[in-house]
Amino acid sequence: MRKKNNQKLTVMDMTHIALFSVIIAVCSWISIPSAVPFTMQTFAVFAAIGILGGKRGTLSILVYLLLGAIGVPVFAGFSSGLAYLFGTTGGYILGFFFSALIMWLIEKKFGNKTPVLLISMLIGLIACYALGTAWFIFIYTRKNGTITLFSTLTMCVFPFIIPDCIKIFLALLISKKLSPALKISKI
Repeated sequence: MRKKNNQKLTVMDMTHIALFSVIIAVCSWISIPSAVPFTMQTFAVFAAIGILGGKRGTLSILVYLLLGAIGVPVFAGFSSGLAYLFGTTGGYILGFFFSALIMWLIEKKFGNKTPVLLISMLIGLIACYALGTAWFIFIYTRKNGTITLFSTLTMCVFPFIIPDCIKIFLALLISKKLSPALKISKI
């Protein structure tokens, strides 16, 4: 039986949302430090949307962000707090939420077939890069002086493109295997 979009979340839905918030946190702790740390949280964000669907996946990312904002050390390097979110790399973390919203919108319009999910993940990644890069330039310029777009892209985006595409591919594979096995309906 398919749920209507206006129905409330079930206890199982809330459990899945909480579980994926924790998975995103754990994946953020798997980190290689740099100006923008290499983490597995991108994988977890895309897997959350792929497995849980747009609504629950977006809510799991929102819970993750709220946990970090109130001081639970869920971000890379066991960091947390509003100061971290409003720091130079905070735009990339906030970008996860906007990526999820975009992916949810695409799912609502075009469904969740594999090609659609792949395209939505790639568009979501581009949105995350765009927001994060704009945020990085804004904060960096306020604190340190001018930085060029190319310098920012060289430091914050270019090194991540191939690893993030690999993470998207893995998230897509896992999503297509786990979602049916867990019998998670997309709402």
